[in-house]
Amino acid sequence: MLHWLFARRYLFSRKSHSVINIIAAVSIVAIAVPVAAMIILLSVFNGFETLVRSMSSSFDADLTVTAATGGSFPTERIDIHALQNTEGIAAAAFAVQQSVLASFGDRHATVELKGVDDSWFGVVPLAETVTAGRAEVQRGDLDFAVAGQGIAYDLGIRSLSDADIEFYALGRNGFSSVIPVGNYRRERLAAAGIFTLDAQTDGRYVLTSLRAAQRLFSYQGRATSVDISLLPGYDASRTARRVAAALGDDFRVKTRAEKNATIYGIMRAEKRSIFLISLMVLIVASFAVAGALAMLTVEKRDERPALTALGADRAFIRRIFVSEGTLMCGIGAVAGAIIGTALCLIQQRYGLITIPAESFVTADYPVELRAADALAVIAAVTVISQAVCRITVRAMIK
Repeated sequence: MLHWLFARRYLFSRKSHSVINIIAAVSIVAIAVPVAAMIILLSVFNGFETLVRSMSSSFDADLTVTAATGGSFPTERIDIHALQNTEGIAAAAFAVQQSVLASFGDRHATVELKGVDDSWFGVVPLAETVTAGRAEVQRGDLDFAVAGQGIAYDLGIRSLSDADIEFYALGRNGFSSVIPVGNYRRERLAAAGIFTLDAQTDGRYVLTSLRAAQRLFSYQGRATSVDISLLPGYDASRTARRVAAALGDDFRVKTRAEKNATIYGIMRAEKRSIFLISLMVLIVASFAVAGALAMLTVEKRDERPALTALGADRAFIRRIFVSEGTLMCGIGAVAGAIIGTALCLIQQRYGLITIPAESFVTADYPVELRAADALAVIAAVTVISQAVCRITVRAMIK
């Protein structure tokens, strides 16, 4: 349209005052920098979210079945073989979990002891994370422990050749102050392996056989959960509803997302907060465009009578300057998007920026570009630029 031709000529032609050229260039840079920063920050949060989900998937099952009331349930209440034959389910296994006191030598630590059978490693691929020893919790009549790296460090376990860990659990028959020792049950297990996931999981969990955990917790014939893995392509929420309907009201079925809803919610809230903070920076940066438009309208004030004589009304003249502000914001947004995307792709490919923490699960900052984030940034730039340009032009051309 005609007003875009005038706007393009005003922006790219040589102006009578070079300071206007400089201010226009600064305005474009002022828009490009926060746009690039928004894309980079949102991509970094996406990367950490994906990283957290991948770490939880290494220890949490796709679906977890627990008792609706109480901490445990008889294993005979659930036909595990029929459950494994349900559509969409790849594998299922009983598990028993409770907090215990672990002791090795003169060191002690409070851990979550989880009893599982051999089929559980087909539900949760934890065997891939074992860095020392083997992922084995039982062999014949022998029971073993597979500890997280953080637990092994806290207990001072340096070698698996002679690492027998003692576990103490509070008895279910109540507490007696007369004979305190009788209130606890003890189980001595040899450490067969050490797994490494993330600091939170490594410093919290120890695996053992299902029978050893049932013996320690006095849970003979009982379990605290059923862990289920799904076949590829099956929706977790839909399968969870199907399993819940089959088991009845006495059981609750949660997906991995529902089980970790708190941490996922915190990450989404942090991402929204970062977006809003970046948006405020973008609003402040847009005042540079308002200043450039104000100076440009003053410079072109002498040309308005000529435009009016050619038939241009006030609305047309306003559209010229609004279009020029839109061009400046558009060029800055495109440049910022290109820069931000390029930097994210370089980080994905080469990992130039590293995390200064040796114990972290990844060496460099994870980034993940998403189209939804780019569309949100573009929509924000469009709304802000239009509002700033229209308000500025309307104030300058009355």
